[in-house]
Amino acid sequence: MLATQWGTGQVFLSMIWFTLFFIWIWLLILVFADIFRSHDMNGWVKAIWVLFVIVMPYLGVFVYLIARGHKMSEHAVADAKAQDEAARAYIRQAASSPEGVASELEKLAGLRDSGVITPEEFEAQKASLLAK
Repeated sequence: MLATQWGTGQVFLSMIWFTLFFIWIWLLILVFADIFRSHDMNGWVKAIWVLFVIVMPYLGVFVYLIARGHKMSEHAVADAKAQDEAARAYIRQAASSPEGVASELEKLAGLRDSGVITPEEFEAQKASLLAK
């Protein structure tokens, strides 16, 4: 009975509409994300864009993509570069941390051996370095 009501074309058309609906939702998410991460717009301009997209969603998204589509890609690239640089900085810091502590301990031992600091100061500094 269900097969007589739903033909192959209708199922295919329903799948296309379902896919287009999720593409539409994804576009809305991208537009709103770009509006709120744009540092070149002030709060009032952002509010106007948000209201425009909410009141007239299809036209608002279409106009936003035309007016600021190039900025969307620039913001995405800038965010990706910032995340990459933050990850690289963290990796450099994490990778150099044990070597940094070892070299600091060597310097402290040299200062202790030359008499610049006392053995008690050496132990206190060593404890603070190893606690990091």
